[in-house]
Amino acid sequence: MSLQNTLKALADPTRREILGMLKKSRLSAGEIAAQFTMSAPAVSKHLNILKEADMVRDCREGKFIYYELNASVLEEVMLWIAELKGEAHEERIPDTVFSDYGDPSDDLHTAGSVT
Repeated sequence: MSLQNTLKALADPTRREILGMLKKSRLSAGEIAAQFTMSAPAVSKHLNILKEADMVRDCREGKFIYYELNASVLEEVMLWIAELKGEAHEERIPDTVFSDYGDPSDDLHTAGSVT
């Protein structure tokens, strides 16, 4: 994945709209182009930029080309942003949360015992 290509692809509102359309289902180039007032070659250019960024995959079936979303690239970008923000990959309770209360498993052994 080239982060530069991915961010370039996401920078354009038309390409973001195409990604939103593909989130719902795979579509042919003609079905995508029908949603816009721009020319078919202009839509094709947007689709090529999304392909270069590996954000969409295309598959030829007969005389039609179908496009589908490749969400794995978006997941990689989200992980990179989370790392940039300093967020952990996994949620976990810090060890210090129970330090003032002792070991919580000790309560399980003494609960119900008569002293």
